[in-house]
Amino acid sequence: MQQEQSLNMNLSQHLAMTMKLQQAIQILQLSAQDLKTEIEKEYLDNPALEMEYGDGADESQLGNLRADNLSALADYLDGDGNTSSGGFSAVNSQEHVFEAATPVSMTLERELLEQAEFAFPVEQDRAVATFIIGSIDDWGYLTLPLQEIAATMNVSEEKAAAVLTVIQGFEPLGVGARDLAECLRIQAKALGIYEGLVAAVIDKHLTKVADAHIKEIAAAEKCKPADVQVAVDIVRKLEPKPGSAYGSEAANYITPDVVVTKTPEGYRVSLNDTYIPQLRISPLYKDAEGYDKDTQKYINKRLSAASWLINSIEQRRTTIRRVVEEIVRVQQDFLEQGLKKLHPLTMREVAEAIGVHESTVSRAVANKYAELPGGIIALRKFFTANLAKEHGGEDFIASQAKAVIKELIAGENPQKPLSDQKLCELLKTRKMDISRRTVMKYREALGYPSSVKRKRY
Repeated sequence: MQQEQSLNMNLSQHLAMTMKLQQAIQILQLSAQDLKTEIEKEYLDNPALEMEYGDGADESQLGNLRADNLSALADYLDGDGNTSSGGFSAVNSQEHVFEAATPVSMTLERELLEQAEFAFPVEQDRAVATFIIGSIDDWGYLTLPLQEIAATMNVSEEKAAAVLTVIQGFEPLGVGARDLAECLRIQAKALGIYEGLVAAVIDKHLTKVADAHIKEIAAAEKCKPADVQVAVDIVRKLEPKPGSAYGSEAANYITPDVVVTKTPEGYRVSLNDTYIPQLRISPLYKDAEGYDKDTQKYINKRLSAASWLINSIEQRRTTIRRVVEEIVRVQQDFLEQGLKKLHPLTMREVAEAIGVHESTVSRAVANKYAELPGGIIALRKFFTANLAKEHGGEDFIASQAKAVIKELIAGENPQKPLSDQKLCELLKTRKMDISRRTVMKYREALGYPSSVKRKRY
């Protein structure tokens, strides 16, 4: 019996330790924003914790509790939320809860409906306009034919067309169009440029524009390719998706987890956690003596959880700082000269350098960003394997190859743009031996069309 009891005790302790380790792992991989949320959640769940923000404002409510409330508090938190003694109130009457206001994001539909309120004083016209606006997609295009709109709203097609014409005069320019040509035509007319070659390009040659067949357009319009090029450049400045600037969700902003600054002594790494609340053990819970056994057990349980959480957060800080310091040590050239000098680096190399497991490095950089002198970058961007290595040459990675391709295209003669084969040959002169197919893949990933489509006249 004694042996069985000892076995059960060991299993129980092992399980508890595993759960604590899982919490530590979870804390490590949280971003700064998520850590703030987790801390506030744990603070509400564990009365043994006190919380203080970076500005020194103490958010703890435990200091207002009397010691004789502890038993009632233990019953309340571990029970069903009801206290028989009435000695503890779950809601502090002086508690202030602040919620961030949700930013209002103007949708395309709302923008159009507001304009329709002023443009259509007649109720029937406004009803038709509302139906048409509801049939416009997120890009700003009308998705239903006029015949179907007229039949649904029990009006003539002429009436539906007249209402649509008014809507097509709304902001953003080009909204309510039924195809790309009509969208561009609406914008060109509103800007007073719908004439000559611009009108011809919009009405007759959009397919050729997409394929960069400038000479064919010039032959059809009996003019010089250079003149067509000017008209095409004008058309390309129009917005093919007028509704794309609107949305239903607020933009997400990145908060860097670490900040790397340059000092006379070198680069300094600091954690951007001033807005993350600091936790400490409440003095009210540091001594459980004098209470009944159940209350003592409750207090010890909460103290253990609070201590482990505080230690896990501090370990997270230490691990992230050590990982980023090693990254900065290896990537000095990148910090000084940019993406072209980013060195191949793996998580295993960093792990071996600082004496931790590779998975620890992976969790430490997950969902985290660094603010560098040149901007904000995801920590995972620093880790990339070699793309290729020539005998006696230098290692390089995909991002470096892309940076060089971007540089070469930016400096090319627009009348004689570099082909993928030529780019491939120029990369080899820089000891980057990659295939033409890979060059094409990188060029397309950078958003550059083929040399035929980049050619200027």
